Amino acid sequence: MNRMEKLIFEKSVPGRKGFRVPPADVPVPDKLPGELLSSKDSGSLKCELPEVGEQDVVRHYTKLSRLNFSADSEFYPLGSCTMKYNPKVLEKAAEIPGFTGVHPLECFLDGGENLVQGALAVIYNLSELLAEITGMDSVTTSPMAGAHGEMTGILIISRYHKAKGNNKKKYVIVPDSSHGTNPASAAMAGYEIITVKSLENGEMDIEEFKRVLNDETAAVMMTCPNTLGIFETRIGEIAALAHEAGALMYYDGANLNAILGKVKPGEAGFDVVHVNLHKTFGTPHGGGGPGAGPVGVKRELAEFLPAPMVTKNSSGIYSILPEKEGSIGRVSGYFGNFGVLVRAYAYILLLGREGLISVSEQAVLNANYIRVKLKEVYTLPYDRICMHECVFSAEKQLPYGIHALDIAKGLIDRGIHPPTVYFPLIVKEAIMIEPTETENRDTLDSFISEMKEIARIAEFDPGRLQAAPVSTPVTRLDETKAAREMRVCFG
Repeated sequence: MNRMEKLIFEKSVPGRKGFRVPPADVPVPDKLPGELLSSKDSGSLKCELPEVGEQDVVRHYTKLSRLNFSADSEFYPLGSCTMKYNPKVLEKAAEIPGFTGVHPLECFLDGGENLVQGALAVIYNLSELLAEITGMDSVTTSPMAGAHGEMTGILIISRYHKAKGNNKKKYVIVPDSSHGTNPASAAMAGYEIITVKSLENGEMDIEEFKRVLNDETAAVMMTCPNTLGIFETRIGEIAALAHEAGALMYYDGANLNAILGKVKPGEAGFDVVHVNLHKTFGTPHGGGGPGAGPVGVKRELAEFLPAPMVTKNSSGIYSILPEKEGSIGRVSGYFGNFGVLVRAYAYILLLGREGLISVSEQAVLNANYIRVKLKEVYTLPYDRICMHECVFSAEKQLPYGIHALDIAKGLIDRGIHPPTVYFPLIVKEAIMIEPTETENRDTLDSFISEMKEIARIAEFDPGRLQAAPVSTPVTRLDETKAAREMRVCFG
């Protein structure tokens, strides 16, 4: 970090003020009690806060904001957990005082349900809409993120098998293209993992699946379309085989945005679904949160859903259901990230049925446009129509000493957030690109042009990419060293 950048953090001058504290409207003691003081020899609280002017503060945070990538300012083709553009009207919905001013405990006070009917209506109606969209019968909004939803779903599956007396169930089958959270969630729930390889067409090898499937299989966890952006065309057959063996089908909803209004996972044979609201339904995501991963189940699994759940009586009054005996219990505080739920509900109402169908059509069209335009300059390991994302490989650039990481860093210098690299793991030097439905053709053409230029530079001037990025305050990092020798403070 150079001196000018350090000055951003060293603007403090004794006596400089950027605000004035308004007069107190309550009695103020001359001295705080000793146990509340940070300095025992002082008669007042010593905070050691920076002393800066208002303009210094504004400039400081404005400069920091300009260092961030965001979907509001740049193209964000990050695959798998995409940052799509979030309509600002959703923020307006989440800011309605009737939503921001409620406390979840109000629901559980005597007569408290009457004070929060609007909030309960959002949770109930969103659950009903998600059940319709996914082909499930009941939905819980409690899980706080996709992986949390996975864990919730697999615990429901475990409780189901125990209730049925299926005590020898000990395996969960996943394809080798699965998200890493799939086997991790299943393992945390106590299951052993069986991985099935993918065929040359990018789909799971159904013959190998048949060989490993047996009556000890508890569940099959799949993403459809999968992480290669390819729809599993034999998913119905896979589900039938799993059910015949007494196993349940789990749907990783990370790629649901590719099939909205086209395919309901429940109708394809899945029994449990988690939905990433932050990816499919226009809610914010990044930096670890906020997130939301509602879980839907078929009717025979509804009794195992976590508490609390909302119901509506014939008079249209919403209330909290008592926790069912078979429930897996609570998985989060109350109903999950309520503000995120409001945004998702507004998004679905805003678009309606036809709008949601358009989301999937546009996402698939955009991904295939990029696939066709770039397949001559980057290796396309699975050369077939994809769904919402396309996966390339940097194998053509390897002879010049250029890896997928170099290409990703080169995009940063061009004002574009890098796509996902090195995932799926089954693709060497993978570059996963997901443009989402919100990007127009001009943006896609600009991105395609930059990717072609990077391919040209890789061949004729590879050193430029190996040094990238050069336009950022922090340039190429030693990521291995950074992970092993973390410095978590400034200076």
